[in-house]
Amino acid sequence: MNYHQLINKDHPIFAHEIADDELMIMKAIDGMDILINRTAYQHFLKLQSYLENKFHIEIGIDSAYRSILRQEELKQEFARQYGKEYAQKMVAPSKTSEHHTGLAIDLSLKDGSWIMENEELMNKEQEWEIVHNSLAPFGFILRYPKGKEDVTKYSYEPWHIRYVGKKAAIEMSKKHWTLEEYDQNKRNKQKNN
Repeated sequence: MNYHQLINKDHPIFAHEIADDELMIMKAIDGMDILINRTAYQHFLKLQSYLENKFHIEIGIDSAYRSILRQEELKQEFARQYGKEYAQKMVAPSKTSEHHTGLAIDLSLKDGSWIMENEELMNKEQEWEIVHNSLAPFGFILRYPKGKEDVTKYSYEPWHIRYVGKKAAIEMSKKHWTLEEYDQNKRNKQKNN
């Protein structure tokens, strides 16, 4: 699997690119079985342990893999609950979500119990700063960072991380690049060679 595959509104994923054989079942914070990319999960467990042992921050997985059908259902649920405009901003259209790979993870934080509401998660800035600063050595990036909305075309989501592999994550972190910027840089290098 290409861990740095760019998937966004301009770069959809096709069904044949979804590597079902690399997915495994695990329990989400709500106790439900969900699928996740096996490699991403192994690195998530290391990140989780590190954050808990060093900073006493508990992170858990709210969601990971989503089928194309489930992504469409989620968009409709958000539109009903929060309005169409909010759903357009916050939920990727089907075939354009990184969740189709199992490499994207929506995190939750534990503060007595698991925080389930986005608004409450947004208020945990101190914890998120520590989490975000800890991602790269474990192969993860913050997928939709603050100040990069014009590049990613999505609002800041402190909970949405993406496994890209350690080398790529460290490079992106050092250069403050999004996956879009990393991908563009790779394309430019290939064009110049």
